[in-house]
Amino acid sequence: MDLGFHIPVFDIDGGPTAIAGELAAVGKAAEAAGATWLSFMDHFFQIEPTGLPAEANMLEGYTSLGYLAAHTTSVDLGLLVTGVTYRHPGLLAKIVTTLDILSSGRAVLGIGAAWFEREHRGLGVPYPALAERFERLEETLQICNQMWDPADNGPFEGTHYQLAETLCSPQPINRPKVLIGGGGERKTLRLVAQYGDACNLFGSSPDDVAHKLDVLRRHCDDLGRDYDTIRKTILANNPRPEPDTLDEFVTHMADYAELGIDTAIITPTTGAPASWIDAMSPAVPKLAELGR
Repeated sequence: MDLGFHIPVFDIDGGPTAIAGELAAVGKAAEAAGATWLSFMDHFFQIEPTGLPAEANMLEGYTSLGYLAAHTTSVDLGLLVTGVTYRHPGLLAKIVTTLDILSSGRAVLGIGAAWFEREHRGLGVPYPALAERFERLEETLQICNQMWDPADNGPFEGTHYQLAETLCSPQPINRPKVLIGGGGERKTLRLVAQYGDACNLFGSSPDDVAHKLDVLRRHCDDLGRDYDTIRKTILANNPRPEPDTLDEFVTHMADYAELGIDTAIITPTTGAPASWIDAMSPAVPKLAELGR
């Protein structure tokens, strides 16, 4: 099992002027630890699950990933996950392509149907009903596939999006992997089976995750997709690991490794995330032994 780090908090010790230096240190710490994944949220207001108010510091995700591309060399970079409503899909494909070029091929498109209504209303972003958001998500996945096909610069005609050209030059160095976030059994996991290279589930309990994976396997069978080609990841915050509970965290992850989870992603919520990552780094070789 691999370890990834997800950074949801930008209330950094030292205030806004310290954020850039701390994020550079986060990139260095994550790579020194041997992490395979580093991500931010795709939000513009802070969200309640962090325990902070909406007014807390929040940076735009893709700008932040571009900054980290210059301060890292090996770790995969993505958002966990891009809200489909926030960017036109043609522009999103170009943004992720740019990240891939500037990171020498390390961009991942993490994407989901979006959910934070207050943020949409506050910033004037349209917030359609859930069914439409999923329709837009599927069309966005189709558009990104077409944008990343150098043999197809033609039009895209969908219900919600119409593109006269899907020109994307340069093409990504590595066609970005698509990670679809969420555990919705009827729609989200079907989209994973049809379009995804990876899924991201909440690590609520091994039993819950086992059930979601069974649903994903059934969708794969229905679509003729090889289930084993999909990378399985969890957001492992139940309970949230801390350096002083590192061994308990590794033990807890063993059950997920037995289910075939490839990557556990954990979240520092302190004002000094680089130091937190340093302190969690001994988990990396221990997790690597799980499932062997």
